[in-house]
Amino acid sequence: MLREPSYLDEHVTQSREDGKQAQVLGKVIPYILRYPKSLVFSLISIVIASLTVLGVGAGLRYFVDDGFSEGSTLGLASSLLGLFIIICFMALSSYGRLYWVSQLSERVIVDLRNDIFSHLLKQSVSFFETTSLGEIQSRLTTDTTLLQIVLATSIPIALRNMLIVVGGLIMLILTSPILTGIITVIIPLILIPILVYGKKVQRYSQLAQEKTADIAVRLDETFGAIRTVFAFCRESYMSLLFSRQVENTYQASLKRIEARARLTALVMILVFTGISAVLWFGGLRVLKGQMSPGHLSAFLFYAAAVAGAAGSLSEIYGDILRAAGGVERIFEFLSLKPRITVSDNSQHLPYPIKGHLQFEDVNFAYPARPHRLVLKDISFEVTKGETVALVGPSGVGKTTIFNLLMRFYDPLNGQILFDGIPLEKLELHTLREAIGLVPQEPFLFSTTLYENIRFGNLSASNDDIQKAAKAAYADEFIESLPEGYHTQVGEKGITLSGGQRQRIAIARTILKNPSLLLLDEATSALDTESEQIVQKALASLKHDRTTLIIAHRLSTIAAADRVIVLNQGKIKATGTYEALNQQIGDVSGLRAS
Repeated sequence: MLREPSYLDEHVTQSREDGKQAQVLGKVIPYILRYPKSLVFSLISIVIASLTVLGVGAGLRYFVDDGFSEGSTLGLASSLLGLFIIICFMALSSYGRLYWVSQLSERVIVDLRNDIFSHLLKQSVSFFETTSLGEIQSRLTTDTTLLQIVLATSIPIALRNMLIVVGGLIMLILTSPILTGIITVIIPLILIPILVYGKKVQRYSQLAQEKTADIAVRLDETFGAIRTVFAFCRESYMSLLFSRQVENTYQASLKRIEARARLTALVMILVFTGISAVLWFGGLRVLKGQMSPGHLSAFLFYAAAVAGAAGSLSEIYGDILRAAGGVERIFEFLSLKPRITVSDNSQHLPYPIKGHLQFEDVNFAYPARPHRLVLKDISFEVTKGETVALVGPSGVGKTTIFNLLMRFYDPLNGQILFDGIPLEKLELHTLREAIGLVPQEPFLFSTTLYENIRFGNLSASNDDIQKAAKAAYADEFIESLPEGYHTQVGEKGITLSGGQRQRIAIARTILKNPSLLLLDEATSALDTESEQIVQKALASLKHDRTTLIIAHRLSTIAAADRVIVLNQGKIKATGTYEALNQQIGDVSGLRAS
């Protein structure tokens, strides 16, 4: 999928060049330490579970040597009872390990997802314009789920197995130093392939995760534009593109699987070779009377436990390396820094807010096209309560002016002032709370009409919400619905007409009660009847507010106090509609020029 390099791509490249893979999982430790109780109980359960595994070996030796040698059912019963008690402790510790470790891992993932989501909301608009929704979803869901599995399963089992390896080696030495010497030669041979193939597994795992994210991007893009796909009869083409990406993901996963399979197969061969050697030399010692059958049984159990634990570590290590790739992708998001910076000495707007705007020699180019100026030396002023229309052909910078006022971007040069204070010196929420934006195609959340209006002011009362709806001429269609204000609007407000969505958006902005109003021609896509209703709502909204309108329709332009004509990123003319018509001709005709 071809796209321009994003801010995330640049950041990720630098992060992966600078970061050390071995340190990636360490970034999760601060999240784990937030829950000391769960951590302590998890560790205690893991230790007890490991000790009980080793205790089975001692019970087995007692069962073989003493249970049979006494020649009575009492000795056999007592040895079996000892084994049963050990197994009970093992079962209880396993329960504790599963519960506390799983609970801890779930809490860590909840915190991580919350932190990622909150951190992403601090990023600038440019980040979301260059980073696909599928990429964000992949990191918030797939990567965090992979980490959760590793935290809940792989790491606890790895810790338990390491304890079994250490404890088992001690028990092996105590049981038979000679046979232990053989084991100590075998164990390093098991660890060698871990080091050889471990990096390959990690590299292939990270590649597979990225390919999986590409699938999510393709899904989001295809089904988000399903009408366009159907209209151009491109179902087969999109299926072909998707199948290619799925195949790429399969090939990336196959490389990872092959590396892990080689690792597992080699470890199994080495483990069986080691056990065979122990059986041979141990059997000889039993035949010579140098070792009891119980000691050999216990030694074999410890050897199998140590070898099994060491072999399992190789596979678990592969899982952990795979998770390291996902964790790295997660923390790449958390280490992002927003392009829009806020001064440490940021100010609040003085009360009462006037809504006085000043643009002073503003130049701007979008980050994706830094050498193409969209605005060139723009200077104008809008006084309190004035309505100013911005007109001109598409691409001259009208919407860009709105984006700069909302501080979605910052100018390259020049300055924008709100009530005499430069925007970069204003506290960001203070600035945006003072501005009401009604876009041409408003977004409604997939909830009720009530909640969509309430989004403008979360502390508003029911009466306030109904007054806002009435002022926006939305109450007339809301009250005709069976569930009224509690009607579900569907995804992106799909159950409502264009005019109804606009009126809900206007009601939301009325409820916000902004001092500065930005209207991105809210009626251009509506039929005549809907436009008349929305225009009434807009008239109510504009009352006693400073208003900037991106205008295309003659009725909107003529109603403005002043018109600013933009062309090729510059202000071509400014004045009243009547004066400009005499000076440069049909102002409204610029739409098609």
